[in-house]
Order: sequence, then C-alpha cells, then structure tokens
Amino acid sequence: MRILQVIQFFAPKHGGSAMVAYELTKHLAKLGHDVIVITTDFEFDENFAKSLETVKVIPFPYKLNLGGFLVSPSMNKYLKENIDKFDIIHMHNFRTYQNIITHKYAKKYNIPYVLQAHGSVPRIIEKKYLKKTYDACYGTRLLRDASSVIAVSNAEVDQYLQMNVSIEKVKIIPNSIDVDLFSNLPEKGNFKKKHNINEKHMILFLGRLHEIKGIDFLIKSYAELIKERTNVILVLAGPDDGYLERAKSLVEELTLDEHVKFTGFVNGGEKLAAFVDADVLVYPSIFEIFGLVPLEAIMCGTPVIVTNDCGCGEIIKEVECGYLIHYGDVAGLDEALRFALEHPDINRRKVEAGREYVEEHLAWESVMKQVEEMYEGCVRHV
Repeated sequence: MRILQVIQFFAPKHGGSAMVAYELTKHLAKLGHDVIVITTDFEFDENFAKSLETVKVIPFPYKLNLGGFLVSPSMNKYLKENIDKFDIIHMHNFRTYQNIITHKYAKKYNIPYVLQAHGSVPRIIEKKYLKKTYDACYGTRLLRDASSVIAVSNAEVDQYLQMNVSIEKVKIIPNSIDVDLFSNLPEKGNFKKKHNINEKHMILFLGRLHEIKGIDFLIKSYAELIKERTNVILVLAGPDDGYLERAKSLVEELTLDEHVKFTGFVNGGEKLAAFVDADVLVYPSIFEIFGLVPLEAIMCGTPVIVTNDCGCGEIIKEVECGYLIHYGDVAGLDEALRFALEHPDINRRKVEAGREYVEEHLAWESVMKQVEEMYEGCVRHV
C-alpha cells in the first residue's frame, strides 16, 4: 500500500505522538509498504527523519505558530497534486492545520483516512474555548468522516465516545515497543556519572514538563520522603512544555534545590541509561491515554509507579507489574516510593511480569498486524 502519514511536527523532543508516528512509519516500510511523511519544519529534526532511510519525510515551512497551531500553506499544493496517489492516510493528533487541509483533499478525492488523536481529543487544561471553536468548525467533521479512529486504551475509547464517535469506528490498537532496543543496555552508573549524581538512590521522572504530568505532586511527595531518607535524589528529565519555571519555583519553595536535578531532554542511549540507573520511575500523569515511558523503564529492569487512571495504568493493574497510586495523592505516592525503595525482590517479580507482557503483546510485530488489517478494511470500504 501507499500510505501517507501526516503530523504537525517531527522530532523526538515532541514526545509520544512523534515517536509513535516514527516507529509506525519505520515498521510499515520494513513490511514493504511505500510510506511518505508530511510535516512542518517547526523544530524539525533532520537526523531523526534521515534515520528512516527508505522513507521520504517532507517538512513544509510553517508561516504562523498560533500557540502550537502551525500554519503551513505550501502543504496545500502538495496534497492537491499528490493525495490521489495514496491508498490511505494516517493523521496524527487532532486539532491541527495539517489535518484540516488533509481532510479537505481526502474528501475531494475519496481517499480513506485514519485519525489517531494520541489523547488530544478532550477539551481540558488549556485553550478550552479555542478547542471548542476548532471542533465546531473542523473537528466534528474530522471525526465524522474518518474511516477509523485509533484508541490506545479504554481511557481513550471513552474520550472518542464523548465526542459522539460511533463505537464501530474505534479500533483499540496499543502503542508498541521495539523490544530489540533493550537487548544491549548501557552499563549501570553512566547516567549518574554524566550528571554528577552521588546519592545512593535515584527517583526518575522522564517526559515533557507539562501541567498534566503531575510533576507538582511528585515533588511534594518527594519532599515528604527525604525528611527521613536523605540519600535519595529526584531527577526530572525532559524538555520544557510550559511547566519548567513552575516546577523550579515549587522546588525552591520546598527548599529542595540541592535534592532535585533538572536534566533537560534526554533521548536514545542517554534515556536508556537514565532508566538503568533509576531505582524507581514515577509516572504521575493525569489524562494520559497510554504512556510508553513506564513500559520502557520496565524493559530496562526498573520498577514503576503510575497513576491508576492513565492508559498504561490499565496494563500495570492487569499484569501486576508495578505500583498504582491516585493522581494527587501525596501521601500515597510517598508510601509507594518508600515501599519500592525497600523491596527489591518484589520489584524484580513485577518487572519480569511486565517484560513478558510487553514481549508477547506490545512488540511491533504483533501490533503491525492490527494496523495493516485496519488499513485494509478502510480501503475495502471506500
């Protein structure tokens, strides 16, 4: 099949949706499909794109950045001239300019498309009025005209249903992990050495520093923990997504400056090294429809603590491969941290259960079969 992937940005620093689009594209190409990615040049990572080797990635210039809404008019001409050459289109994220114009030409030339919102459907946290306006003008039609929409968890299924998407359109296809990446892990101690970390224990958060990530309540729980355990450091690893200054202010307010380290964005080998050196990874997000980070940590042998209402929390609960907490429960997270630091034998059993689940259910080979079947069904029903 000829497949068009559409996403407004293409760089690992933009987190889950960019990484899912990248891995999906890479594995579709390995299966022999002809895949092209169209995106914008906003913070475009050329080396990231080139690493796809056989896949053409086209970054169109963006002319306006309206609070993350990237307007790229030159993409219109490409779509008008080329969209009818594709069998199917896969749109990533929801409220984007790129989806608006792709939808326009997909409808005109009767090309089926799949929409994968990556948890961006709810009108929450910020820009609620703008999201409502977008939905009234474009979003409702985007969802209505999609051949299928992809949900990665039951949590995201509910989000689509609340937007009046027919349940028959919703396909649950989990995010996947390239298990081969974890076959040769960095030597223990590399991350700590690079960042001059001398404490015995390291608690890790890894992800975008955004309001929904629960960083505030993690910092507050850590403040309680070190009242009794002083040889523990909290590492917040990830790019700023609007919350860095607030996080630093809270650290200063709680006089934790010497105990919390902000490393900025980490990726590739350094990300694996961070997982390897961590005694526990905490994923305290709210409104998170999946979350690969805890599963990647498990593949590195690191126990995890996650909130029970996020997508990967469904897996953690089912497989019993980590510790669950309620979002915002400072005392509960403090207790979970203490338990994880004090029970390495239990941690090992949980990690092993998690590894087995990932290898059996979330490896790309398994998930790509579901993706191909979905694409084929969409094409058949045009």
